[in-house]
Amino acid sequence: MNQTRMMEFLLVRFTDNQMLLRLHAVLFSLIYLVAMLENFIIIFLTILDQHLHTPMYFFLRHLSFLDLCLISATVPKSILNSITFTNSISFLGCVLQLFLVVLMAGSEIGILTAMSYDRYVAICRPLHYEAVMSKGACVQLMAVSWLNGGALGILYSAGTFSLNFCGSNKIHQFFCDVPALLKLTCSEKHATIDASVAIGVCYAFSCLACIVISYGYIFSTVLKIPSTENHSKAFSTCLPHLIVVSAFLLTGAVAYLRPASDEHSLLDLLVSIFYSMVPPTLNPVIYCLRNKDIKSVLGKVLWNVKSSPVIER
Repeated sequence: MNQTRMMEFLLVRFTDNQMLLRLHAVLFSLIYLVAMLENFIIIFLTILDQHLHTPMYFFLRHLSFLDLCLISATVPKSILNSITFTNSISFLGCVLQLFLVVLMAGSEIGILTAMSYDRYVAICRPLHYEAVMSKGACVQLMAVSWLNGGALGILYSAGTFSLNFCGSNKIHQFFCDVPALLKLTCSEKHATIDASVAIGVCYAFSCLACIVISYGYIFSTVLKIPSTENHSKAFSTCLPHLIVVSAFLLTGAVAYLRPASDEHSLLDLLVSIFYSMVPPTLNPVIYCLRNKDIKSVLGKVLWNVKSSPVIER
């Protein structure tokens, strides 16, 4: 079989109709701008207000930064291709994009796990909270999340691009992702990338197990308190978190663990859109913008801007 070194790849084009491509660019631009605005607001508010300098908001700030990076790694390139009516991405650009997506997704799972542990300590062991969730402990948890994401990014990138690519260079995906790239390889053995995916799956489901156990203890503790208001507050706070985390991990599992097939399906495209675009857009709403402290600080900032005195001439 002829083997060639790919100098570039062609990302999937949603349609050949230029009007629909412009519509796609507008839709993705709106989603991207909303996600950017939401996450920038959270980062700004949690830095600005001293009352939000707590472990919970420390993790939320880093989660927002990761969401910004995750959506910025894929969506702007797709928008640019739709505007310029091209669909190419360089070989090095593809390597970098894959590395960044895996880095951010892996780090985000770690941060979400740290956040669930923070809530567990706050609710189930409140007397030990300040000692357990010290500034040093928070920095260590955040650093471990980034290191795990970076290690997975290196493993996935090295494992994927150490393979030989031949024949078509068209990726049936709107960004460079492992399952789509594996369909282009002519290498018979995928031992490195298979091992990398196995490590990633174990890491993801270990984090999911820790999150579920943490929230299980939280629900158990809250249910012992004879207050309907506390029950509803705990469930309204924790259940959306569990749903988002589960959906994020399950869609990733569908993308990476589906049996290999040469046929291209709409499901593959929808799944990749979901786990790369939905979390950065919905996380700020679920974790922060429904939060009383965040809304209070945002209201103060808007009031100060509105009531700031006009400079007299």
